[in-house]
Amino acid sequence: MSLNRQSFLASSLGAAGALATGGIGLPLAAEAQATIGNFPAGAQGSSIFVGLCCPLTGSYSADGEDQRKGYELAIEDLNNNTGVMAKIPSLRGKKGLLGKHITYKVADTETNANTATQRANEFIAKNKAIMFAGGVSTAETIAMQGVGQQQKVLFMDGASGSNDTTGKDCQRYGFRSQCDAYMVAKAMAPILAGKLGKNRRAIMLVPNYSYGLTLASSMREFCQKEGWTVLPDVVAPFPSPGDFSSYLTNIANSNADTFINIEFGNDGIASTKQAAQFGILKKMQLVVPNISTYLADGVGADIMNGVYGTLEWYWRLQDHFPLSKDFIAAFDRKYSTRPRWTAHISYAQLAIWADAVTRTNSFNPVDIIKYLEAGHPIELMLGKVHYRAEDHQQVRPVPVVLGKPKSKMQAGDDFFDIVAIVPGESVMQPLDTTNCKLPGYT
Repeated sequence: MSLNRQSFLASSLGAAGALATGGIGLPLAAEAQATIGNFPAGAQGSSIFVGLCCPLTGSYSADGEDQRKGYELAIEDLNNNTGVMAKIPSLRGKKGLLGKHITYKVADTETNANTATQRANEFIAKNKAIMFAGGVSTAETIAMQGVGQQQKVLFMDGASGSNDTTGKDCQRYGFRSQCDAYMVAKAMAPILAGKLGKNRRAIMLVPNYSYGLTLASSMREFCQKEGWTVLPDVVAPFPSPGDFSSYLTNIANSNADTFINIEFGNDGIASTKQAAQFGILKKMQLVVPNISTYLADGVGADIMNGVYGTLEWYWRLQDHFPLSKDFIAAFDRKYSTRPRWTAHISYAQLAIWADAVTRTNSFNPVDIIKYLEAGHPIELMLGKVHYRAEDHQQVRPVPVVLGKPKSKMQAGDDFFDIVAIVPGESVMQPLDTTNCKLPGYT
């Protein structure tokens, strides 16, 4: 499939950005002026190109569409110095980046790692992408990280909840902002034990790839530490056939009192609806460790009522973090709806990259990587966040939520109450257990 067909969207927003040559700080290394990846070739004209790889079809398409919207708003705000971008100190009063207009294209990864790899390589080779971003499935995100490392082009990860992304599959040229499985499980387990009790018997439905397997492993570890018994996992293929009957039969026939559903995206919706049809949700407490963008919309408030889980970001966080309110307002003006968490990831990742470019006064990926590895905090929609140098995992809060009754909902997407905002520093995986060995810069 060619990039100039329907899977490929193009845009060049607004007028050329006003000249903004003044960066904050200087390149961080003598090697900064060397040719590497698409630098300097991709930064020599009046514009730069960013490649965006989103699953617009396949199991995670709804999440990918939201992700696309976040990226497009971010680039519009960077080019016009509007929205949240205008409130970031390094970017305030500047249009574009280092005086250059940002252009982009969006390619459909089809929720498929091989397609994602092809799209990323085409952006790098044909469009001289100075940076690329995207992915919702961990499989495609890990694959694109590998492309970035091989081609020496910076990749700002989209959604990816596996421990492997910043663990055994970590890359010098990739940075992940979503909580990993370890962070989610460590944040959730004490809350689950406190609210539901310590003598629970849980069973998990797990998609058979890196995301599902590592999240199941971490949930098992931390739930068992709280006194829970965790029965053997029920593992379903990924991509799924959409029919979870045989797997849910095993769950229904277990003696568990807690059903932990790790399926995501369209698979999460289908498996949860089918679990309700099987009567599982009448006899078991439902827990969804990583609630996908449109799960609640897909299954309805009645099913989500009383369900514990985490969200990467949620619009109710505007009551805690001022820039969340600004982000929501800008997103609503453009799309007439509130953003979901995949849009938050895409917007925030581009903001972090743009801040680093401006502060280093450089598009050289080595300069940007070293700046981010230095742990400089940036104030965004989750407060101050930064990356850990040794594995490129973002240190950020983990919002734990509880599904609310329909009678308590104040808006169409007001599905959850925030029960805790767990500080990231308290749930980070110890570095000696991540198995991350970052490759070189060059």
